[in-house]
Amino acid sequence: MSPETVLAAVDAAIASPFSTDAFDACVMQTYGRFPLALERGEGCRVWDTQGRSYLDFVAGIATCTLGHAHPELVDAISDQIRKLHHVSNLYYIPEQGQLAAWLTANSCADRVFFCNSGAEANEAAIKLARKHGNTVLEAENPIILTAQASFHGRTLAAVTATGQPKYHKGFQPLVQGFRYVPYNDLAALEATLAELDAAGETVAAILLEPLQGEGGVNPGDRAYFQAVRQLCDQRRMLLILDEVQVGMGRSGQLWGYENLGIEPDAFTVAKGLGGGVPIGALLVKASCNILQAGEHASTFGGNPLACRAGLAIAQVMERDQLLANVQARGEQLRAGLQELVDRYPNLLAGVRGWGLINGLVLRNDPNVTPIALVKAAIEQGLLLVPAGAEVVRFVPPLIVSAAEIDEALAMTERALLAIAGE
Repeated sequence: MSPETVLAAVDAAIASPFSTDAFDACVMQTYGRFPLALERGEGCRVWDTQGRSYLDFVAGIATCTLGHAHPELVDAISDQIRKLHHVSNLYYIPEQGQLAAWLTANSCADRVFFCNSGAEANEAAIKLARKHGNTVLEAENPIILTAQASFHGRTLAAVTATGQPKYHKGFQPLVQGFRYVPYNDLAALEATLAELDAAGETVAAILLEPLQGEGGVNPGDRAYFQAVRQLCDQRRMLLILDEVQVGMGRSGQLWGYENLGIEPDAFTVAKGLGGGVPIGALLVKASCNILQAGEHASTFGGNPLACRAGLAIAQVMERDQLLANVQARGEQLRAGLQELVDRYPNLLAGVRGWGLINGLVLRNDPNVTPIALVKAAIEQGLLLVPAGAEVVRFVPPLIVSAAEIDEALAMTERALLAIAGE
C-alpha cells in the first residue's frame, strides 16, 4: 500500500461517522462501556455524537478539576505544545521544577517524583516502602499493609495492594509482601501487627486511602488515622496515603490528609493534578527521600506539557478560591442527597463523603442497583459513576455551580423513580 493510500484511508476513517460496532471490532473489551459516545465538553457539560447534552458528575472519574475546555487550561497546554511538549528526564525541565515547588510549598512533602498515572504513583510508593524495609529496617522480605475494600490501581503490584479479591481474579500469582486489614479498625490493625511480630515478619509501611473511593466512598476516621500515625512513628513504619482520587482539592481541603489531622511520610496524587492531562506524582518527606538515581524512572513522567497543565490547575485553584466552592457545593450536594434518602428510605440507605466526592448508598432493592441508577440518570441527562456494589458516586468538576447541583439532584430523583416504578 502506497503512502498516499495509507493517508487517504486515515483521512477517511477520521471523517467517517462514529460507530460503536467499528470501535468494538478493534478496541480490547476491558471496560463495561455505557452506550454513549462523547465528543465535546464545556464546563460541567458534555455532548455526545448525537448532539445531546449531559451534566457531567463523573468528571473523568474525579479527574477534570476545571471541567471541560477551561480556557486557561486550553491556553496553557496550547502554548506549551507549540514550544516543547516532551523531553527526557536526562535534562532539567523548568515546568517540572515549578510544579514540584508549588506542590512542596503547599503540602507536608519535600520532594516529588513525577509519573503518568495514579497506578504508577502507587508503584513508586510501593518501591519506596520496599526500599525502606530493606535498607532502613534491614528486613529481607518486608510487608506492606493495605486496607480491605481499598483500590490502588491496575498494575500488578498496585492491584495486589488493592484489598478487593474481585480485582485479583485471573491474575495470580500476585506480588508477595502484602497483607490486608479492615479499614478504620484499630483493634484489627493492632492484632495483625502482633501476629506478624510473632511470626518474625517486619512491616515496612501502611498504605491507606484517606477516603476509599472505588471501595464505596468510605471516609477515613480521624481518630483511627491519628492512631495509625502514632503506630508508624513507634515502629518506624512509613505511613503512605493514596490521594489519587481525593487530592488536589476534591475533599474540600487541598489534600485528604488535612481532614484527618495528620501528615503522612509520603503520598500519591494523579487524577485532578492535570485536570485530565495524564500526570501522577509521589510526594515524600525528606526523611524518606531514599530512592536514588537509577532506582526508579518514568519516560513521560513530568514532561513539559503535563506539568504546564498541572501549573494551570494550581493557578486557577488559588486565584478562584476553588476550595471554598468545593466545601459549599459539597455541603449543598450532601444535604440534597440526604433529602432524597429521607423521602425514599425504602430505596436509599444514606449519604457519605467529603467535599465533592460523595456516595449515595442504595438499599437492597433488586431494581435499584448502582448500574441501573447510572443508566437511568443517563436517560435524564446526568452522568454518574458506580462505586462498589451499593453506592453511586457524585464527583463533578470543582467549578460546579449551585444551580448545577440543584439540577443534578432533580435528575437523580427522576432517575430513581423511573427504575423504582414509583
